[in-house]
Amino acid sequence: MILKFASGIWALFWAGLACAFELGVLNPEQLQALEVQQPLVIDVRTAGEWRDTGVIPGSRELEAFNADGVFYADAWLQAVRKLQTNPEQTVVLVCRSGHRSAVAGRFLAEHGLPHVYHLQNGIQGWIQSGRGLTKP
Repeated sequence: MILKFASGIWALFWAGLACAFELGVLNPEQLQALEVQQPLVIDVRTAGEWRDTGVIPGSRELEAFNADGVFYADAWLQAVRKLQTNPEQTVVLVCRSGHRSAVAGRFLAEHGLPHVYHLQNGIQGWIQSGRGLTKP
């Protein structure tokens, strides 16, 4: 009986951790609606990608991965925390298609950032929705 209770508590604990590290997904329309909350929108692509396509107006450029796909993890986390206006500020990540921003977003959530999202389909989805870009 006690063993069954303890294993149930342990399962609830791990389920809570999984929820705590959950990453939200926004489409372009939802991101635009979120602008009134002044989220920190970070484009995690490389400088070459920013130049090729442009960036979402108001976003910050902060490479999370190099051209070989190596994640800058700890240094990048510190840079994100410096960009935040407060520890509770919503962070929205953008990459080309949504993969790198999802990886980086899960990393931020695992390291205690409470409101982390990534843009569904990345900058490609933004462009396909007809929304504008600016040059970095």
